[in-house]
This record gives sequence, structure tokens and C-alpha cells, in this order.
Amino acid sequence: MRETAEQFEASFLSQMLKPMFEGLKTDGIGGGGEAEGQWRSFMIDAMAKQTVQAGGIGLADQVVAQMIKMQEEGQA
Repeated sequence: MRETAEQFEASFLSQMLKPMFEGLKTDGIGGGGEAEGQWRSFMIDAMAKQTVQAGGIGLADQVVAQMIKMQEEGQA
């Protein structure tokens, strides 16, 4: 249950981070050009997963709590 909640939080964070990088130019010294643009989504996903591993924003905790609550209500 916890793993699923953390995957959900990482997916959510990834979607929230994407707009930060839209329109970001990668030209100039050290810029990655087209290649960087192609790999950007992988970088964003990795950042989101790392954020969750570091404690996240608390979304996974809330998801787990709701999943447990739904399970308990289903058994009652």
C-alpha cells in the first residue's frame, strides 16, 4: 500500500514539476540542446522520485490513510 502511495505521490510531483521546465532554453555554453529536451521528462521523474524518498510533501501519507479507511469501511 505504501509503495503504491509513494508511486502516486511521485507521479503527482512529476506533473507539478513539468511546467517549471517548459520553455526553458538549453542553448549556450554547456547547454544540452535537443538531447536535453528529449531527456528532460526522465530528469523530472527522477527529481520527483528523489523528493518522495527524502520525505515528500506528505501526499503518500494521506493516500495510505485513505486507503486504510476505505479498507476498514469495506470490512464493516
